[in-house]
Amino acid sequence: MAATSARTLKLLSIFGIGATLTAGELAGRVGASVRTVRRDIETLRDLGYEIEAVRGAGGGYRLGRGARLPPVVFDEDQAVATAVALQTVPAVLSGIRENAARALATLHQAMPVRGRLQAEAFTVSSARNYWEFPAPPIEAGVVAAVGGAINRRHLVRVDYTGDGEPVTLTLEPHELVVWAARWYLVAFDRDAGRWRAMRVDRCTPHPPTHVPFERRDVPHGDPVVFVMTAHDRGDAAAEWPCRGSAVLALPAATVARFAPGGSTVEYVCEGTCRLTLGAWSWPGLAGLLLTFDADLAHIEPAELRQALCSLGARIGRGLDSAAR
Repeated sequence: MAATSARTLKLLSIFGIGATLTAGELAGRVGASVRTVRRDIETLRDLGYEIEAVRGAGGGYRLGRGARLPPVVFDEDQAVATAVALQTVPAVLSGIRENAARALATLHQAMPVRGRLQAEAFTVSSARNYWEFPAPPIEAGVVAAVGGAINRRHLVRVDYTGDGEPVTLTLEPHELVVWAARWYLVAFDRDAGRWRAMRVDRCTPHPPTHVPFERRDVPHGDPVVFVMTAHDRGDAAAEWPCRGSAVLALPAATVARFAPGGSTVEYVCEGTCRLTLGAWSWPGLAGLLLTFDADLAHIEPAELRQALCSLGARIGRGLDSAAR
């Protein structure tokens, strides 16, 4: 009986993700025969859960669309994933730490002993990684407002702070992308007639518009690729002890994809762009520029030029020593 109950709860957790799976796939996940899985499905139906049988190619079983939601049921792997997520989310969202801690405590209290021990084994502390150049955590309310408009496919109006004064934009919001601890909105700007990749922390949403829109095809067919290759995505050079720039003989989209967080990329012409970035020392900044393996020009300031010369001389001495 205990094994049957555990298997049925496992099935319920699988159906909770909304997927349509064949009896064979379900059997593989719970480690039972197809016949046993079908019997367990009948048990769930007897308990009031509407499990639909989907016919044809791609068919199988799924939780009915009109069914009441099942209780939250986690297997051990899901519990660990949820526990880790709840502990790390404050690193990218502000104003959510207390709620995340309460949710984690509730999760631990509601879990069976074995699952709780597994989840509690993962105690996570977030620390800043200086190579990521992370942005400060964003307000959870801003993400919720923009994310709600995306879900409902409603236009969103925001005050957006770019390089100058804030401007009010009417946008068709399509996707949220988190990259290097920064939140970006992929949206179509109706007034400008173009796609934008925008820093969400620079957006102040207006009240909901309740105006629907039809989804469009995102550039490149992938919002992540669009954000990573957009040189005008609203980034700003981070405050560092040393900050400089150089014109690179590479396309802006290429540099934008591999530039560290906290840097800016300015389009110059088809095959060149200006990269502005910072670091903890001039040699460190020079080293970051050299990772692009491209010709450099218009290097500023003089301290950065001197650091590049010093690195070149140091490397030359090392090569001479190795050749002896």
